[in-house]
Amino acid sequence: MYKTLNEHYHELYGCKVYKLSIDAGFTCPNRDGTVGVGGCIFCSGDGGGEFAEKACGSITQQLENAKKRVEHKCKTGKYIAYFQSFTNTYASVEILRERYLEAMSPDYIVGLAVGTRPDCLPDETIALLAELNRIKRICVELGLQTIHPESADYIRRGYNNHVYFDAVHRLKAAGLEVVTHIILGIPGETMEMMVQTTREVVRAGTNGVKFHLMHVLKETDLEADYLAGRFSCLSMEEYGEILKQCLAELPDCVVVHRITGDGAKCNLIAPLWSADKKRVLNYLNHILKA
Repeated sequence: MYKTLNEHYHELYGCKVYKLSIDAGFTCPNRDGTVGVGGCIFCSGDGGGEFAEKACGSITQQLENAKKRVEHKCKTGKYIAYFQSFTNTYASVEILRERYLEAMSPDYIVGLAVGTRPDCLPDETIALLAELNRIKRICVELGLQTIHPESADYIRRGYNNHVYFDAVHRLKAAGLEVVTHIILGIPGETMEMMVQTTREVVRAGTNGVKFHLMHVLKETDLEADYLAGRFSCLSMEEYGEILKQCLAELPDCVVVHRITGDGAKCNLIAPLWSADKKRVLNYLNHILKA
């Protein structure tokens, strides 16, 4: 088996902890022309934050709104503020400090999770994260997705692998926890290629991994390729077998934050089996125990 996020949080905080996803109002260098335009090929207009609060309210208000929706499930009253939408280190240190401190200020927030790109981590930003990490624990989530250059080009990732390895090294040297996002099912990738990506992020020194299913959302460039028949999505059985092989590459110290990820049902084009989250998780947990 593998070390789950729930187990990890119990080790850190002594109880169950829930994430509250928020939108800090940032954009992405892969959208504003700095690196590219249009974002990654699979990315929706929400910048990967389909389930996050919207930036129309203050961070404090977003946290309160998100907490109200899940507090009936969270008996401990402890939460992580998750900066999920777009690139959450893509601003000046002054702006970042203001947003992060606001998110850290409620007593019920025990830590931050900051989703970002490896190419948006200048030294001064890492220094800020390290400083705030001494107040409340900060985890930095990096969207690598794949280690294979041809796949990275296809999804329009916009940086090379060296940038990722360097970012992990500098974050770890600053005492920060690192989580790496991996997509299983990128068109053209074999099982061995996905296993190799997992193997390489372990070698890089990541503390945790989030596995995502490559899924197709409305109004993304990936939708056009899918509807044109240029690729097909993984079946649930194929995904489960690939995931099982990837998990086998993880040492006990690496935390698995997700075993699958998908988009909002209202925007999902394919694979439709992924919309039944309870069934999918039951199936995956069953085969992973086998």
